[in-house]
Amino acid sequence: MWAIGLAVACSRTTNPLLLLLAVSIAALVVSARRGSSPWARAFRLYLVLGASIVVLRVALHLLVGFKFGTTRLYSLPSIDLPGITILGPVYLEGVLAAAVEGLRLASLIACIGAANALANPKRLLRALPSALHEIGTAVVISVTVAPQLAESVQRVRRARVLRGEGGSGLRSVGRVALPVLQDTLDRSLLLASAMDSRGYGRRPVQSARTRHLTGALTLTGLLGAAVGTYGVLDATAPAVVGLPMLAVGLLLCVAGLKVGGAAVERTSYRPDPWTLPEWLVAGSGVAAAVLVVVAARLEPTAFVLPLEPLAPPALPLLAVVGLLLAALPAVAAPEPPRRGSRR
Repeated sequence: MWAIGLAVACSRTTNPLLLLLAVSIAALVVSARRGSSPWARAFRLYLVLGASIVVLRVALHLLVGFKFGTTRLYSLPSIDLPGITILGPVYLEGVLAAAVEGLRLASLIACIGAANALANPKRLLRALPSALHEIGTAVVISVTVAPQLAESVQRVRRARVLRGEGGSGLRSVGRVALPVLQDTLDRSLLLASAMDSRGYGRRPVQSARTRHLTGALTLTGLLGAAVGTYGVLDATAPAVVGLPMLAVGLLLCVAGLKVGGAAVERTSYRPDPWTLPEWLVAGSGVAAAVLVVVAARLEPTAFVLPLEPLAPPALPLLAVVGLLLAALPAVAAPEPPRRGSRR
C-alpha cells in the first residue's frame, strides 16, 4: 500500500523535482529499513533499470521522436520516411520532455522495487484474503523471481571468484546469464512445489450458486473500479464517474471476496500482527497519493515541466508535504531482524 500510494503520486506529475523527491524518499526508506535478506539488495537493480529507461527514452526521441522546441542544440542528417523522420534537428525542449517521461516511468519502477526490497514475498500469502489463495500462490511465485534473481547473481559471482574465474563487465554477462537464470527458475519451482505440498492453491468444493455469485460480484466490482479509476485520472469526466464509482466498485469486490472465501479454510502459523506501525506505513502511502491528487486538481500547471516557453519547474507545497509523509516508514516501521539475531 505504501509503494502503490507513492507510485500513484508519481503518475500524476511530470515535474522532475517531485519525481526525484519521490525516488529519494523510496531510497531513504529502503536504506533505513532494509534487512539482511537476499532480495533486500535488489533495489539497486531497479535503480539501474530506471536509469536505463531514461537513457533509452532520450535515445528513441533522438532517433525517431517528434522534434519540437526553439532552442536548437545541434542538427543531425535526417531521413524522411512516410509519416516519420529519422534523426534531424535536436531541440532542448524535446530532449527534456523525453527525459521527464522516462523519469516518470523510472520513478514508478523505483517505488515498486522498494516494496520488493523491503517486504518478504513469501509472507505475502498470509495477508491475502482466503478467496485469493489460488491466484495468490501464482502471484507470490512470480514476485519471488526478481529477488531470487538478485540472490542468484551474487551466488554465481561468488562461485566464479572462488574458482578463480575473474572478469567483470560485458564480457562476463554471457558466462553468468545462463547459470543465473537456471538457478532462479530452480528456486522458484522449488518454492512452488513446497507451497503445493502444503495445500496452497487448492480449490475448495463450492456450489454453483456461490461460484456464480462470486464471479458476478467480482467482475462487476472490477469494471466499476476501472471506470472509477478512469474518472479520477480524467479531469474532464463527470464527478459521479470518479470517486463514487470507484468506491462502489471496491465495495463489490470486497463482497465478492467475502462470499468466495467463506468456504476456504486456511490456518496461519504465527500470523503477522496489524498494529500501529502497519497503519502508519500504509496510511503514509495513501496520504501521499491523496495529497498529490488534490494538489494536482488545485494547481495543474505546477505538476508539469514548462517547455513552451522553457522555465524552471514549480514546487507545489501540498505535494511536497504529501511526498514527505511517505518517508514516515523510515522511522515508524519496525527494524527488520538482522542475520544472526534470535528475534
